[in-house]
Amino acid sequence: MPQLLIRTLDVPADNLALDEALLVAAEAGQTPPVLRLWQFPQTTAVLGRGSRVGDEINLSYCRQHQIPVLRRCSGGASVVGGPGCLMYSLTMDLRERPEMRKLDRVHPFVMDHVLAAVRQTLPPSDRDRVQFQGTCDLTYDNQKFSGNSLRITRSHLLYHGTLLLDADLDRISNCLATAPRQPEYRAQRQHRDFITNLPVDARRLMDELARAFAASEPLESCPDERMRELSRERYSRDEWTHRH
Repeated sequence: MPQLLIRTLDVPADNLALDEALLVAAEAGQTPPVLRLWQFPQTTAVLGRGSRVGDEINLSYCRQHQIPVLRRCSGGASVVGGPGCLMYSLTMDLRERPEMRKLDRVHPFVMDHVLAAVRQTLPPSDRDRVQFQGTCDLTYDNQKFSGNSLRITRSHLLYHGTLLLDADLDRISNCLATAPRQPEYRAQRQHRDFITNLPVDARRLMDELARAFAASEPLESCPDERMRELSRERYSRDEWTHRH
């Protein structure tokens, strides 16, 4: 069972660095598996590890509106976080669950837990409106409100994602270029027509996520020194962000 960490850092790059620091610390046997719940303090565009900036981000819009563009350590396509977008980050020990090295096992495992938490926040009559679609998306009335990605190391895994609850959907759409890779269910919809907010309370959803993953014990010590090192040497540097 993961321990629980509810923590948002003031600097956007530090939040991405903390996710990786938790993974690195778990790999080194210094930190147990963790479920972290947090939000970016301001609108932030986040590239996947292998994303090409020019293909996935509207840089001119982001620069005009002073929106940070960063790159995370996991794969997948670019996303936008910020106020009204709940983020979750889960580390897992693969020595305890070696089957989770297989993508066709880990995606359904995590998505089923998140889906169960989401459905608990909705009236019973609305729960079937939420579905797991594509590789690792969650949708509400066939519109995406959650995108997710992962990174696997030798003995651990980081799985993290977004949950749009009260986000500025127009701003999100303006930050992103047309995605080069699209799931079939998107049906070539423009981004603004493809995404939606899930009409639930953030605090209630955080409680349900913690319950779904059985994360009740708080994490006592964070790898802050490693986080600061990663932020300084990687996440705050243009050489990392614009590597592709």
